[in-house]
Amino acid sequence: MTRIYDCTSESNTSHSEYQAHIALARTAIGRGALVVIPTDTVYGVAADAFNAEAVQLLLNAKGRSRQSPPPVLIPGIPTLDALAVDVPQPVRDLVAAFWPGGLTVIVNAQPSLVWDLGETRGTVALRMPSNQIALDLLAATGPLAVSSANLSGMPATRDAQAAEAALGESVEVYLDGGTAGSTYESVFGQPGDGSSTIVDASGFETNGNFLHIVRSGVISRESIAAVVGDVLAAAPAIPGVPAEPSEADATPTIAAPSQDEASTKAPAETAGETDAGR
Repeated sequence: MTRIYDCTSESNTSHSEYQAHIALARTAIGRGALVVIPTDTVYGVAADAFNAEAVQLLLNAKGRSRQSPPPVLIPGIPTLDALAVDVPQPVRDLVAAFWPGGLTVIVNAQPSLVWDLGETRGTVALRMPSNQIALDLLAATGPLAVSSANLSGMPATRDAQAAEAALGESVEVYLDGGTAGSTYESVFGQPGDGSSTIVDASGFETNGNFLHIVRSGVISRESIAAVVGDVLAAAPAIPGVPAEPSEADATPTIAAPSQDEASTKAPAETAGETDAGR
């Protein structure tokens, strides 16, 4: 039987009850079960990133293949260097500007890591979400594989009730943090699915030192360009359309995240990065 646990600040949930809900989710993660969490973009379904069976449960619950590995949400910027290798300085500049927040970065994974997120080709999509519930759980569990809490190909969910309707009893614990994604709508004034923006840096050393936006999202191209300048690759031209900046960018040469996220895919994404990672 699935349960939704109210973690909203507007509820009558006491601090001790809130901590009990976080502990319940942490215990479920430790057992290899799935947990749905709110992020600053969308709701995400989370699993222990270092438990291959749990990650496979996540993919099965969403109806995704190993060719669409989930992103990994992390509790803080220092974890970036624990999970990634050869992180370019422009990526460090981006995470300093936008973490915690709706930016997912695809980087080369530390080769010593013992995990199996799927067909990642040696990369990992990382994001630090700007949501206190997600961060409190991440502080208790460590890195979590997180994809948007919806069936593959369906819209991302923005509340716990919609996530439960999509994923049902495949998830053991649902943490209800209210509606996700409203912060970015108010800040950027733009409609959309609330996904994190995904920047691919995995080929930085071999592609002429460029970063590529592989999914547009809540962080605009203009905002990213303001931080990294000409390091951001130009958006590809569309035949028959005059060249102008757009939110789409070239397809990466690695196994990049799919459109599902919390914020994540981020790999990945995401929370959901859509991949909430998304």
